[in-house]
Amino acid sequence: MQNRNPEIIKQVKNIISQALKVDEKNIELRSSLIKDLGAESIDFLDIVFRLEKSFKIKIPKGELFPEKLLTDTRFVKEGKITPAGIEELQKKIVDANWAEFIKNPLVANLGDVFTVGMIVDYLSEKLTTANK
Repeated sequence: MQNRNPEIIKQVKNIISQALKVDEKNIELRSSLIKDLGAESIDFLDIVFRLEKSFKIKIPKGELFPEKLLTDTRFVKEGKITPAGIEELQKKIVDANWAEFIKNPLVANLGDVFTVGMIVDYLSEKLTTANK
């Protein structure tokens, strides 16, 4: 997404810094929450809670991080996300960069899709829609 709001970026970096106990100067828009910043599954709940509180919005369960999808056998087979699973993920997480993931759609690689920039883009869209 182009023209990212600097205030949203600042707030998201601050929230992630607090939730993951990572120095804010080490957080970049392209930083993967899992690979680069060390997030674990429980941290995603904390991040969503903090985002909701800070931005005064409601993030429906599974909208930002679709955890239930990964237990659906139609979407995951032998440790890989199926084409149907990729399609479903792309519908749910439209602000992610899917190009690299699609080349090797291992469940283990899915965390690379969840970046700081993805959260900023999600919030920008959510806040724009809420203000219309």
